[in-house]
Parts: sequence; C-alpha cells; structure tokens
Amino acid sequence: MSAQSISTHEVTAHATVAVSFKLLLGLYAIIPACLLLRLFDNWFWQDYLQHNLPSSPYHFILFQIMFGTPHIIASAIVLVSNTEYITHYKRHVILMTFAIAAAYFVGNLFIPYRVLYVVVASWTVYHVLKQQHGIARGICRLPNREYNLVLWLSVVAGICVYIGIFLRQGLSVEQTDWLKGIAAVLCLALAMSTLKAQQYVHSSFGRWFLWSNVLLVLSSFYLYVQQYYFLAILVPRFVHDATAYIFYVTHDYNKHHEQPKNFIYRYAARCGVHVFVVLPVISFALAFVLQAYGDAVVNAISQLFFGTEFYRVVTVGLLGYLALMHYYTEAFTWKGDSPYRQFIAFKK
Repeated sequence: MSAQSISTHEVTAHATVAVSFKLLLGLYAIIPACLLLRLFDNWFWQDYLQHNLPSSPYHFILFQIMFGTPHIIASAIVLVSNTEYITHYKRHVILMTFAIAAAYFVGNLFIPYRVLYVVVASWTVYHVLKQQHGIARGICRLPNREYNLVLWLSVVAGICVYIGIFLRQGLSVEQTDWLKGIAAVLCLALAMSTLKAQQYVHSSFGRWFLWSNVLLVLSSFYLYVQQYYFLAILVPRFVHDATAYIFYVTHDYNKHHEQPKNFIYRYAARCGVHVFVVLPVISFALAFVLQAYGDAVVNAISQLFFGTEFYRVVTVGLLGYLALMHYYTEAFTWKGDSPYRQFIAFKK
C-alpha cells in the first residue's frame, strides 16, 4: 500500500470506521521491544536468542503464516473478489502478469541468481518503506525534496541490510565489511537528514511518526550488526504487514457491513460471521494451507499424473507471483483517485 498526502481530517461518504493514526503509530512499539530483547539476551540469557533464533523470520513457517503471506493473500482477495475493482484494474493485472512471466523466463536463462535476488530484494524493501513513509507524509507534510531524501536514504540503507542478512553466506569478509560500512554511512546520513527535515513538521505527533519510520531502518541496522538477523527483519516486517492489515480490514468493513457487495461477504452474512473477521480468517487459513501443504499436494498430483515432481510450485511460484503482483498493485490501489479510497477515512 502506498498512501499519498493523507489528511487526518479526510472523510468519505462510505467510510464509517476510520483508520487511527495513533493505532498505526503504536505498531512501532515493536522497535523498543526487539531492542530490549537484544539487551536482555546479552545481560541475562548468555546470548541464547542470538545463537538459537533462525537467521530470518522466513525460516519459521509460523511467521510466514502469521505475517508474510496473509497480507499478500488479503490484498489479492480485496482486488479479485470485488468485480468493480478487477474490472477497473484488469489491464494492469494482465500486463503485470505477462511482465512477471517474461522476467521469470529471461531471469532464469540469462540473469545470474544474485542479480535477480538483489532486484527482487530492492523492490521488497522499497515497497515496505514506501508504504510507511507514504502514510507518515500525510501527517508530517514534508516538502518533496526532504521527503524524497529521507525515503531514498531509508530504502538504500534498508537494501544493504537486507542483502547483508539474506546473502551473507555467499559474501566474503571484505564484502560484508564494505556492506556494513556503506549501511552505516547511509544510516548516519539518514539521521542527519531527518534532524534537518523535522523543522518542517509542526506537531509532536508528526515528529514521532517521522522518527519512527527512520528508526525502522536504524534499529534493523543495529540488530543486523549485532547478528540478531531474525529481529532485524521482524521489525520492519511486522510494522508493514500489520499496517496493511488495518487498511484491508477497515476497507472491507466500510464496504460490506451494511450490505454485502460480493459473494464472500454475502455467504459470511448468511453464516452469521462478523464482517471484521471475514478477511483475516480467509487469508490466514489460505496462508496456512498453502504454506504447509501446497507444495506437497502439487507434488503428489504431478507424480500421480505425470510421473514427476514439481518443486515449490506453490511457495515460490504462486506465492511469489502474488507477492510481486502485490508490490505492483499496492503502488496505486490506495491513491486518492482509487475506488478503494472511498471506503477509507482517517482520524488521529
């Protein structure tokens, strides 16, 4: 999701429940929580967490089911289950599907794995941080120059941290040191740029939001350097995914609570299921089924009918496609002229 110039006083004709900026800001409490875990681990637990946590949250299937996958599935459900949305964005979806297929084909044949991974990693980091800075911009009201400087310093520093974590096994000691050094310089520049930019923010609440986004990157860099890779990725991932879910659930409540407008909510209404829980239940259930059993089911079917196995068709193929489509569509589906936005309002 990419929110542009959101106003705390913005209301729409169809939005009865508003997204609370205080709730969104509260999600950043994950930052001090993870930093305290790191300190407690050093002070009291003899670095147990550092040695026993996985190198990434993605190594926990429970994490994937709780954070990574559900919001991507929820995004797809919101788009394809509402006829007017899929009609409105049909051309975008078709073109992007062909682009992803072409990139996959060309990438596998001609582009080295590391290059392809860095491209996708960069898009991921940009997507995550653009969402948070886009939302904060509506509160902070930074001029374009200051906003873009803080955003891009955050993104490039975040890419260095992301690559340093996920590709570290293939990096030499010298390459790792260079990466950490570049990230450190970028983080310093980010902090200095934010100090200068905060003069344009005229409320303490706006400054809290501005610095919270900057601390997403600074805390991830610190945890990366301290070799708490799981926590370094958890911090921005939690904030991003939870923020997106607040938007999705609020949108669907405002759109469907009076009169269900698609088959999912009509069926849920007949079953007496409350509007607020429909999207979370479906997306979390699908995330669990696809992550835990999707590949095994596809392998069993392909083995039965074709005498061969296709590895990771669901977890890499299907979910990878949905993730890339999510990165693409969320860049415009929440902008001010989008049909989504008539069902979203904001309050402080």
